[in-house]
Amino acid sequence: MAETTVVHLLRHGEVHNPSGILYGRLPGYHLSQTGQLMAETVAKAVGGRDIVALYSSPLERALETAAPLADKLGLEIQQDIRLIEAGNLLQGRPVGQGMALFRDWRNYRYFWNPLRPSWGEAYPAIVERMKSMVDEARAAARGHEAVLVSHQLPIWAIRMAAEGRRLWHDPRRRQCALASLTTLTFDGNRLISIGYSEPAGTLDAGPSVPGA
Repeated sequence: MAETTVVHLLRHGEVHNPSGILYGRLPGYHLSQTGQLMAETVAKAVGGRDIVALYSSPLERALETAAPLADKLGLEIQQDIRLIEAGNLLQGRPVGQGMALFRDWRNYRYFWNPLRPSWGEAYPAIVERMKSMVDEARAAARGHEAVLVSHQLPIWAIRMAAEGRRLWHDPRRRQCALASLTTLTFDGNRLISIGYSEPAGTLDAGPSVPGA
């Protein structure tokens, strides 16, 4: 009989970013107070589940989101570069709520091909590294559950690929809120369901920087 294995993809919590910078992979961006509360809320919500493996992107905001869950479960956080934020040539620039990038004509050279996308890491490359991470976590937690703490676009890209949907999309339509869980359930090696939940959804984080 095949075993049921569950892999949860957890997006990090709210980041302290008063200047509205598209921080991407830049270091030094930590959870805000609300983000810390989000992480604690998720830990309380899923800490009683049969989670035996915990992985995280090496960026501060992801590690800080994983920390309360690690404490509750008594697990070590395994950092893995495959879970990192998508590469973005526009990181470090002010984005506000998304329009600041388009008001600066110098950024237009990055927008020539939204299907790739031309401003950053190609969607198939994101899917490839995330799939390898999911496969590794599934093998490590076979018959149990694993949590992978990552970022909005990597989580959304692997979900679209798993659902057989096209990878290029409108970022405003991503279903991947701060501190949300995208849950992949496997019967043996076969994906049988994809779920989504927001354990910290009652916390008002306000608008966030797109792609964070």
